Amino acid sequence: MEDLKQTFLEELKSVRNLADLSNIKVKYLGKKGIITSDLKSLSKVPPEERPLLGKRINEIKQFIETELDLQESRLKHEELKRQLLSESLDITLSGKFIPFGTLHPINKVLSEVTEIFIKMGFSVEEGPEVELDYYNFEALNIPRDHPARDMQDTFYISDDIVLRTHTSPVQIRVMEKRKPPVRFIAPGKVYRCDADITHTPMFHQVEGLMVDKGITFSNLKGVLEAFLHQMFGENIPVRFRPSFFPFTEPSAEVDIGCILCNGAGCRVCKTSGWLEIMGAGMVNPRVFEYVGYDPEEYSGFAFGMGIERIAMLKYSIDDIRLFFENDIRFLKQF
Repeated sequence: MEDLKQTFLEELKSVRNLADLSNIKVKYLGKKGIITSDLKSLSKVPPEERPLLGKRINEIKQFIETELDLQESRLKHEELKRQLLSESLDITLSGKFIPFGTLHPINKVLSEVTEIFIKMGFSVEEGPEVELDYYNFEALNIPRDHPARDMQDTFYISDDIVLRTHTSPVQIRVMEKRKPPVRFIAPGKVYRCDADITHTPMFHQVEGLMVDKGITFSNLKGVLEAFLHQMFGENIPVRFRPSFFPFTEPSAEVDIGCILCNGAGCRVCKTSGWLEIMGAGMVNPRVFEYVGYDPEEYSGFAFGMGIERIAMLKYSIDDIRLFFENDIRFLKQF
């Protein structure tokens, strides 16, 4: 054992790098190494000598392990020292520019719309994108045989489950759980089977609802005009046109003066000088009956707008598909 120890120390002196050290480690401590073989051979030693010899072999093993660890630390330190001496860093060089990301134009507009309504006292509510037919249609006064369903090309998962075609179901869900007064907006993704330069199968909407005693069409007009003037500028003209929605009565389409031609008439506004921006109206009493509100006591208004539509007008974009192609040249402009 003493000869083995001295032989190991002589070989350790010849080590110049980590590869040499690894070879010695395998030679003495590997599965077929000298120490491992000695331990296995104890079975051939007379029983009375085994404890003493086993103890001595283990002492040699621990000595070798300690010396190998010390030598490894020394070699690694020397390697790091050589590396530091051979390499240099010029701290006068300018750093590499890493461009920062920014909000997608849809998210920018969505955040701006949400912030305006929050300042006007509206809260923000959310609901599921995979919706029951009841909440998406029935409770909004659109029964199964109603022709208004043709206005919304729907993705049906089953007869009773759809991808929501608007965020109006959130209004029903909130009114079921909360008594008047209520005042909130419902932003989120919606889905319809439609695709061209102004429509995509998935897009974003923000719908709003206000219900209380004594709410009139004047309140609706005042809120929406205030919103549109903050969104597009104080001087933008606003008009309301009679329209039809099953869940509001009376209903209106809301237009703003064309921001591209200032009302003179162009290709975008089809020479009318006006651009349709959202739909709105007073909540139909039938809807209140579904959620347990007394239409004789309460009244309210609702409105809805497409975020892509507003973004296209705000940034003069003529193809909605640009928002979803993620061309970095397009997105860099925002």
